[in-house]
Amino acid sequence: MAKSSNQKAKILYLMRLFWEESDEDHPFSRKDLEERLGGMGIHSERKSLYNDIETLKNFGMDITYRKAQPEGYYLANRDFELAELKLLVDAVQSSKFITEKKSRSLISKIEHLASRYEAGQLQRQVVVSDRIKTMNESIYYNVDKLHSAISSNEQISFRYFEWTISREIRLKKDGNAYHVSPWALTWDNENYYLIGYDMDAGRMKHFRVDKMLHIELQDQPREGREEFGRFDLAQYTRRTFGMFGGSEETVRIRFPNKYVGVVIDRFGKDAALRPDGSDGFIARAVVAVSEQFYGWITGLGREVKILSPDWVVEEYKSLLKDLGSRYADGTGERECGGIPGEKEQETAEKKTEVE
Repeated sequence: MAKSSNQKAKILYLMRLFWEESDEDHPFSRKDLEERLGGMGIHSERKSLYNDIETLKNFGMDITYRKAQPEGYYLANRDFELAELKLLVDAVQSSKFITEKKSRSLISKIEHLASRYEAGQLQRQVVVSDRIKTMNESIYYNVDKLHSAISSNEQISFRYFEWTISREIRLKKDGNAYHVSPWALTWDNENYYLIGYDMDAGRMKHFRVDKMLHIELQDQPREGREEFGRFDLAQYTRRTFGMFGGSEETVRIRFPNKYVGVVIDRFGKDAALRPDGSDGFIARAVVAVSEQFYGWITGLGREVKILSPDWVVEEYKSLLKDLGSRYADGTGERECGGIPGEKEQETAEKKTEVE
């Protein structure tokens, strides 16, 4: 680039220096700025440099002069504080639905919101190689398309897949397209889900966004407005476990006092709790009864007990008895005809609204 062109862009280069390379611990003296601009072929006089800094301050940049050592000018405030950028980096690298490749790309862009010195502190936190990540590189753009469809009130079509035991993709519905009116996106159990009205099925469903392929917007208005109007998304995610649906039922469960935090995390701070003796309490909540719900109960250990209704208690006892019998003589794998739990997973998927 010619010297004259650089001279015309002097204030832009000065702005970039402050944005990318200055912070409270790394200010620029006037001499530093003159030398840096000179290295770009830009002549700078003292008076014009002060005028340019004042112009940037009037433009909205919070350029401050530090009198203590190290002395000089620096950008005091940015759109994001370093602590906020660290939160964003943590969110990106811990998000299961964002691929490793896209995680690194997003984190690199987040680093540009800080000075290069602060960016080093963000880079120190980046450890994404060993995290379990989705393998669908298109999910980042899927989310963007879904937001566009929702905001423009359009139906969508897409293909939907599941994984086979050989880790290959198998399209559901024999590869035929799903036709859905998208209404909301939600996050549950480290996965992104689309809540939409399936026109063919005539009901609300949820779909894993990372399993959606070839999303296309249709030039048709969405259907299912009344159904979605009756749909309480926050309540729905509290009642389902891992987005596996089931028959909704009001259940009573006894917990030891040490699990009160777990119950509030699951059902909210307004959950109906009643003390039961000195060492426990009874929670009353509406849940979607499924094997995933029973799995959650089992994972909390021996001290947790379902009290009612009777049919839920009996179904849980039957499940536990069946699971125990599979390991009674060490031949569970042969009796299951393959991988333990494969049949149960298939049954659970038939009961739920998730695709």
